[in-house]
Amino acid sequence: MTVRLPWPLPAVLVWAVGWLVFRGGAALGLAPSTALVCAVLAGLLLSLAGNSGWRRLIMAAGFPVSLVATGAAAVPNAIWLLLLAVLLLFYPFKAWRDAPLFPTPSGALDGLPARLPLPDGALVLDAGCGLGDGLRALHAAYPQAQLHGLEWSWPLRAACAWRCRWARVRQGDIWQADWQPYAMVYLFQRPESMARAAAKAAAQMRDGAWLVSLEFPIAGQGADIEQVLPDGRSLWAYRLPFAPLPGAAAAVPRQA
Repeated sequence: MTVRLPWPLPAVLVWAVGWLVFRGGAALGLAPSTALVCAVLAGLLLSLAGNSGWRRLIMAAGFPVSLVATGAAAVPNAIWLLLLAVLLLFYPFKAWRDAPLFPTPSGALDGLPARLPLPDGALVLDAGCGLGDGLRALHAAYPQAQLHGLEWSWPLRAACAWRCRWARVRQGDIWQADWQPYAMVYLFQRPESMARAAAKAAAQMRDGAWLVSLEFPIAGQGADIEQVLPDGRSLWAYRLPFAPLPGAAAAVPRQA
């Protein structure tokens, strides 16, 4: 059984772990800079358990911000530059316009095949696969599908490929990739990205293919499937070509 702690207790616990790692490293004789790097990396890893981008940011940033505020350690400026370099390695500037690391909850797609069946061998793309949580959920729901993952950050791509060895995981830009071959494209992006995703799907995906989005619907479009998850979020599935909602001006037009 999964235990969900009330907010902000998860953030407080992550901050406490950061301080524990930092103080523990110092007690073991590590240099302050080394202990800091270990503590910040511990916070970054634990923050992945957060259920929204803002919460993950707060969880990860709490320890270094509190360290600066308290002046508990004199850390060389080069260490802060090193930590910034690590952040940019995982999240290059080009990826900032897209969603941060939004892990798909385990079992989020379990009920989907009954309402959206796919033939054996169907090509399915997780666009922005991060660490592979979405691919793992897709694999559990559609074990007969050929799963592909696309991720711009190459360290995340490497980690995803290691976790999802049954999938083909590539490094690349989801907006430059061709979505035409896929029977389904799965997204866990952000609201601002959905109009762009809809336009790309309308331009490239075949009639009868599916665009599936966790949590964020396409404005003005009628979803063929809406599935409410146990945590209250919704899964939205749209079959190409898009159908407008009643009273909406028009569906997303196909581009020439």
